[in-house]
Amino acid sequence: MAEKEATYNEAQIAERLAGLPGWFLEGGWIRRHYKTDGWPTTLMLVTTIGYLAEAAYHHPDLAVTWGRVTVKLSTHSAGGITDKDFDLARKIEEVALWRPAAGGALDGTPNKFVRSGDPR
Repeated sequence: MAEKEATYNEAQIAERLAGLPGWFLEGGWIRRHYKTDGWPTTLMLVTTIGYLAEAAYHHPDLAVTWGRVTVKLSTHSAGGITDKDFDLARKIEEVALWRPAAGGALDGTPNKFVRSGDPR
């Protein structure tokens, strides 16, 4: 029988979240809000998160509206927040907020695209 994954207590979670600006603990989940510039970008973000989650075989809960996506992570099988949640949050953050380097070959979109949302 597989061993249950180790979970973090609230103090440990707060410490780990310090390295993930915009993410916060609420109701037993680590959460993040992203704002988008509209429905097409919202759908692209949801699809991207879905791809990352499937590749990681760890699936967040998502709340999706016209210009906002909320991500909630918790490891149900462990009954709390585990390394899986932090690792996937970090990857979502990296990809969702990625922009080409200034002066590089890629120009980047002039639109607002995906940006950090209000944490509450």
